[in-house]
Amino acid sequence: MKTLFATTCVVVGALLVPVLAHSEDADKDRKNASAYVKDSVITTKVKAKLAEEKLSTLARIQVDTDNKGVVDLSGTVRSQDEADKAVSIARGTEGVKGINNHLKIKKDD
Repeated sequence: MKTLFATTCVVVGALLVPVLAHSEDADKDRKNASAYVKDSVITTKVKAKLAEEKLSTLARIQVDTDNKGVVDLSGTVRSQDEADKAVSIARGTEGVKGINNHLKIKKDD
């Protein structure tokens, strides 16, 4: 009986290891609540400024901020001018330390 119980515990433990490993937070900077709030504030400021421009493509740009204040811009814009404007807006936002521009220019078919 003790052997069966021990074997069952080992099997259950072995089955839980992948579940626990998968549930770990992949975004390391989000473990610190103040860093998460700071990143969210920067992201929100950039998104609000992009939306104020009243250009639909700028409002659809995805914005994410890492724990060092670096903003990632991704999505599709209509022209290089719009991409440059989005980068300029992000760069001029308080708290932004750098920009990773992953914007793609939509080619008309």
